[in-house]
Amino acid sequence: MGYQDIYRETNEATEERFALACGRIEEMGREAVAAGALGEYFRSAAVLCGRLAEIYRKKLDGSLAGCSQTQLEQWNEALYAEIAEKEKYEQSFANPAYAVQRLGQLGKALSLLYAHLRGGIRSAFLGNGQRLTIAFELLIESYNCLENGEEEEVRAAICSYFHDYSEIFEEENIRRLIDAGEDFESSIVMEADLADLRYLYFYGAFIGENERRTAAFFRSLSEEEIVKMADTFTEGYRIGFEVTGKDLGKKKTAQIRYPIGFERMVRRAVENLQKLGLKATMSAQSVSPNRQYDYDHKEDRAYYFDKAYVERCLEVKRAYFEENKKMAAGHAGPAVIEVFGEKPFAPKQKKEAIRYSGKQQQLRVYEMGAAGQLTNQYIKGDERSFTIIAFPLPEIGSRYEEIFRETMKINTLDYNLYRDMQQKIIDVLDSAERVHITGRNGNKTDLYVKIYPLADRAKETAFENCVADVNIPVGEVFTSPVLSGTSGTLFVSQVYLNGLCFKNLEIDFKDGKTTDYTCTNFESEEENRQYIRDNVLMHHDMLPMGEFAIGTNTTAYRMARDYQIADKLPILIAEKTGPHFAVGDTCYSHEEELTTYNPDGKAIVARANEISMQYKTDAEHAYFNCHTDITIPYDELDRVTALRADGSSEDIIAAGRFVLPGTEELNRPFD
Repeated sequence: MGYQDIYRETNEATEERFALACGRIEEMGREAVAAGALGEYFRSAAVLCGRLAEIYRKKLDGSLAGCSQTQLEQWNEALYAEIAEKEKYEQSFANPAYAVQRLGQLGKALSLLYAHLRGGIRSAFLGNGQRLTIAFELLIESYNCLENGEEEEVRAAICSYFHDYSEIFEEENIRRLIDAGEDFESSIVMEADLADLRYLYFYGAFIGENERRTAAFFRSLSEEEIVKMADTFTEGYRIGFEVTGKDLGKKKTAQIRYPIGFERMVRRAVENLQKLGLKATMSAQSVSPNRQYDYDHKEDRAYYFDKAYVERCLEVKRAYFEENKKMAAGHAGPAVIEVFGEKPFAPKQKKEAIRYSGKQQQLRVYEMGAAGQLTNQYIKGDERSFTIIAFPLPEIGSRYEEIFRETMKINTLDYNLYRDMQQKIIDVLDSAERVHITGRNGNKTDLYVKIYPLADRAKETAFENCVADVNIPVGEVFTSPVLSGTSGTLFVSQVYLNGLCFKNLEIDFKDGKTTDYTCTNFESEEENRQYIRDNVLMHHDMLPMGEFAIGTNTTAYRMARDYQIADKLPILIAEKTGPHFAVGDTCYSHEEELTTYNPDGKAIVARANEISMQYKTDAEHAYFNCHTDITIPYDELDRVTALRADGSSEDIIAAGRFVLPGTEELNRPFD
């Protein structure tokens, strides 16, 4: 059963309602509901809905596939111009600041509704009439409320809508993850003529220069190059199961998450997974047309977010997982292709944007924890794996093709060379009681990290020797620190985390837990702290240090400096270009009891800390469901020194250079 079969039944059930809603919205567009701004709002919404309805009908009757590239480009521009073009966004009701300026406090609700309608673009191209119908009906209900002068009823309608239809939204999200029958993206990747760039527009996503130039570049690559990239990607996925002793043979599906434009590589990756006995579920993304728009609406759920809503969503997840538990148990985990190269983004804080209250932030933390436990119950963490790889976007600059090919080299560096050098680093780290990390060139880092004590150094290790299996490219050794005794200050002058730029980020730790933090993104200290709390601490009052690592990929560091793209590297590569520290869960979250080994045969025993050890008795408080890596680049790094219990010490890095005998090759890219 394919995706069209999945939606056929619900489309038929809502066919009459859809037709009635479309007719009513056309009338709304012609009526003058009120003088001025409200009339303008509903006319704009009616135009958007009309476009979605037209595309949906063409999808159902099959004529969408026959549209010319010019027609498809025109639709894409019409659908996305109001947020993609800065000047238009400033005067769009999708912008909460503009909506509140024109409509007063009602603008918050109506901007949320407008953004939700925009979320129906994918539904139209997918042929999901049910999602369009219910969204259109919410618009009509809001219109009717305002026509009767009942502004408060709009809020009630929106809240009821998201509560009542949570079952539809939650089930679709899980189905896209575990059900290979949800094959919308798969059908494009495997069946489209990839030489005909019309296929880009069938996703319904924003298609800009990044997507068009990426697809054109991939057309120019040889089959040998495509095979090499795809094989590196899927082989990393396979090895991830092998080295952790997990049975891939029990699995039936794996989700490929990929950027639009990479379809040639993805097609080959799907074929590789099929040879491993896996069907691919897929999630395709384009580059955001406007990251400020995304930021403005990232907490829209706060408008209707309460305990009843959270419990309803959790119950829906639980019921759907239980009904499909065999399918869920067969899911192997994600295989992710990331992209980088976008200009660093520092958002503008808008008081008009909907944001979680303090109480809601606590509820959000509870929801993340409960949802994580639920997912782990049905897609067991100790039975699944992942892999992740990254490539540049054309936006990275005029030397895009050069940088892409350099990245291909980085992703396929010599496994054995790094394995042996990293083992020399681990041998010293395993002798340490603590590690002292200090910065230079204005970097204020002064941090002590406590290392897990080994019972038998001949058989055990505290650090994993990461040699490019699940985490491509090669180049780091990492551990889960002991929290007690891990204290000091972590500082980095500029870092790009979770899609956002942080300037002069400073975090203080005591006994492995965050105690204070600041940055210089905003004039107000309150805004700086809130920015970190929302986007690094993820609304938690505190996060532990879940990982300490030393990145060894000096080749990637040199590439970043040569092409002046250090501020554009994704964390996947950036974390390999210096020591890094993660706040949140450990790297072995939900895998504490799984025994894994380094290439030298030693068991990796530092798998939990004092907080995550609660997983047996109090799982709700053992995990934070986030993990954010923060890297100190080599040019801001002074020393990394192993401190032993007997008072002796040994430098691993001094003045930003590797100084252990046998690691000299790592310094070559610096020269």
